[in-house]
Amino acid sequence: MSTSWHDKLLGGFRRTSDRLVGNLAGLGGARLDEQTLDDVEEALIASDLGPQTAARVRERLAEGLFERNMEELGIRLVVAEEVEKVLREVARPIGIDAFPRPQVVLVIGVNGSGKTTTIAKLAHLFMEQDYQVMLAAGDTFRAAAIGQLKTWAERIGVPIVTGPEGGDAAGIVWDAVKQATAIGTDVLIVDTAGRLQNKRELMDELAKIRRVLGRLNPAAPHDVLLVLDATTGQNALNQIEVFKDVAGVTGLVMTKLDGSARGGVLVAAAERFGLPIHAIGVGEKMDDLRPFDAREVSRIIAGVDDSGRGR
Repeated sequence: MSTSWHDKLLGGFRRTSDRLVGNLAGLGGARLDEQTLDDVEEALIASDLGPQTAARVRERLAEGLFERNMEELGIRLVVAEEVEKVLREVARPIGIDAFPRPQVVLVIGVNGSGKTTTIAKLAHLFMEQDYQVMLAAGDTFRAAAIGQLKTWAERIGVPIVTGPEGGDAAGIVWDAVKQATAIGTDVLIVDTAGRLQNKRELMDELAKIRRVLGRLNPAAPHDVLLVLDATTGQNALNQIEVFKDVAGVTGLVMTKLDGSARGGVLVAAAERFGLPIHAIGVGEKMDDLRPFDAREVSRIIAGVDDSGRGR
């Protein structure tokens, strides 16, 4: 029997949910005095939700709405409501609305973040919506990246434009846009080099790609997506900080939300940066990368079900 998306989310956020529930254990059932509020705030920070979200929850609890004794479940419900507010602002699927076509999506991310697999999953997601997709292997820095993307393109059945290792990434993108335009492709997904060892080199390469795109379509690239590995926790936030300045990130995709992931970083990223989070990945299969529902995810993180009971 296939696993439902909800069950996959439960598994993907299990570590975060279990940690949050454990950190809040024993804090209910007493008057919410300053010390208890401090303990709740610290528990949320320790659960990777970030200091801003933790402060929001603390402020909500301190409003005087809950002067009476409050059980732990009540605190978790408040956490769910506040997390939902944060995620609701950023949970936005990618809209394919570029005219003229194609919509050009640059995908960036450090090596090891799951970027290549995520590109294949994004292509699959768009194909499910009846869009025609093409890939461009713009990470010419690594032969392995070109080979992996070619393998994925063959597996999911989409055309791909490639060049030699060490070749001109901007030239590959130029060829890809010309081909995609000629055959009426809806979406062109471009892999890019993810090395951060030399930010200037990366910035120069991305700037060159942008100039080339601009000559073919002034609106391109339409999206610049940063792929983040949820298992890296705080380091994912550092990557957003760097890439948003270097590459002009317009949206995020969070991957590797498995049972070991620090999924609270999703909330911390939303609160701190406010960038759209277009999709999350909770498994290895092609259909395991999807847009998410803010209410569903917030309740899973807080350890409560849809009827308000604890899990």
